[in-house]
Amino acid sequence: NTIEFIGTLQASVVKQVRLKNPSNRNLSYNAILVGRDAGDFSLPKGSTVTIHPGRQDVVTVEFTIRFLHPAEAVLILISNKADGIDGATLTFSLRSEVRNIEPLGVIKCRSPCYEL
Repeated sequence: NTIEFIGTLQASVVKQVRLKNPSNRNLSYNAILVGRDAGDFSLPKGSTVTIHPGRQDVVTVEFTIRFLHPAEAVLILISNKADGIDGATLTFSLRSEVRNIEPLGVIKCRSPCYEL
């Protein structure tokens, strides 16, 4: 699965991965970001999520678009069998795309084009 972070240059884009627990015991995951641009992505709500039986929860991933080139990373969710069941390891490809560039400001100046 690929999660796309599409936006304007210098904008922050937040995406959520929804996790469901159909079992009758707690399910816990540790989130890890790896890859070439993993440092540009963050997990603002922390890297651990516990999903109670029959419930759902989200892992929030934030990315600030700083460059024009596409950023790429991988989100890995590893099951933590501390007090619950052992779930499957989940991976998601993270990719960014700049669709628009907004100027931060406009400067007007006058200058001669040519002088002898």
